[in-house]
Amino acid sequence: MSIGNKIADARKEKNLTQEQLADMMSVTRQSISRWESGVSFPEMEKVVLLAELLNVSCDYLLNDSYEQQKISTAGKSAVTRLLYGLKGKQVKLTLYDTDYEIVDAACTIVDFDGPWVSVEYTKKKKTMTKILPVSSIQSISIVK
Repeated sequence: MSIGNKIADARKEKNLTQEQLADMMSVTRQSISRWESGVSFPEMEKVVLLAELLNVSCDYLLNDSYEQQKISTAGKSAVTRLLYGLKGKQVKLTLYDTDYEIVDAACTIVDFDGPWVSVEYTKKKKTMTKILPVSSIQSISIVK
């Protein structure tokens, strides 16, 4: 099976549209379409990001005869294991990008999926939910 077919199958299995996957990868929908149709191929760093987002291995995407698709959490990085362990706990995040409204706010890690983390926090007595790229987190402090 070609890389394009594998990308399309894994994307559909995650119930993502080409547009959604493109937004997550910071590329155009047309790029995803070209990859899936075999007109072009993603750059190597995009293959790594695709593998993370689609929960498949780079080997699976790059090797036409490689059929193992799912990745277990056992081989995940320390950051991934840490975020799974903090799920449901209240933390304080320090972010590289100060555009997020979460600066100096305690928040709860609601969910974690590869390069994205979903957090809840209180702003003016309202509970807000934000999805952040893990790469935007500089440090995590556990709130007791």
